[in-house]
Amino acid sequence: MTQDMKEIFGGPAGSLAAKVRTLAPSMTRSMQRVAEAVASDPAGCAALTVTGLAELTGTSEATVVRTARLLGYPGYRDLRLALAGLAAQQQSGRAPAITTDIAVDDSLADVVAKLAYEEQQTLADTAAGLDTAQLGAAVTALAGARRTDVYGIGASGLVAQDLTQKLLRIGLIAHAHSDPHLAVTNAVQLRSGDVAIAITHSGSTGDVIEPLRVAFEHGATTVAITGRPDSPVTQYADHVLTTSTSRETELRPAAMSSRTSQLLVVDCLFVGVAQRTYESAAPALAASYEALAHRHRSTPR
Repeated sequence: MTQDMKEIFGGPAGSLAAKVRTLAPSMTRSMQRVAEAVASDPAGCAALTVTGLAELTGTSEATVVRTARLLGYPGYRDLRLALAGLAAQQQSGRAPAITTDIAVDDSLADVVAKLAYEEQQTLADTAAGLDTAQLGAAVTALAGARRTDVYGIGASGLVAQDLTQKLLRIGLIAHAHSDPHLAVTNAVQLRSGDVAIAITHSGSTGDVIEPLRVAFEHGATTVAITGRPDSPVTQYADHVLTTSTSRETELRPAAMSSRTSQLLVVDCLFVGVAQRTYESAAPALAASYEALAHRHRSTPR
């Protein structure tokens, strides 16, 4: 990533800059030049045709279109309209945006309402884009697995822990790994009949890709939960479950928005597995509730 791009991230381009920041590692150098241009000068780029932007950045029209799509727009026309809107916002002198719709001077009541709406949209986008055939195949593999390993770093690591906790409570053997060394050393023990799941919003997190690759090469069934269906992690995934990527913003980046959609996918996996294994899952879940019941009772004074 260039110094110019790093400076853009602190500038006024707001949510677009945040999106560029998240996606930069998965871009080619020519795509990064296009992304730098639109984030640093939205007004100027909004006035350009696809050919004009390609000439400005020393790239091709195809690269401009691919960059627009990677940024979440159906095509260059849609990106151009978004740039024009961003330029108008900057020129109007309105309070800077913290998320797509939230400004720094919004009341807390407005923040609650707007974030609730964005969360609903994130979940709706994920549900609409989730491939139920891939989901069903992953559920089948999990339901019959000897053992399941789940890999995730940072916010995705929290989601990995959530999934393994759920699987453990219905009597399945599952482990979450956020330490990359332990993840790889455990992955070499996997074989056919085991499942390995990688959770990475960008799809480019090396510490998650490596153990999934090892598990894949040792014959385990592999699953990727990612916001980038064409990202590096998917080359080692038998099944890909795609999450929403459309609502990342400067102070609500992938660490927040992706976790919402990842948790929905995790819940879908869990419920699907519980359905497939109901005869054993139901008593296991009841037993876990009973084991913890005394911790939820009031202590007499």
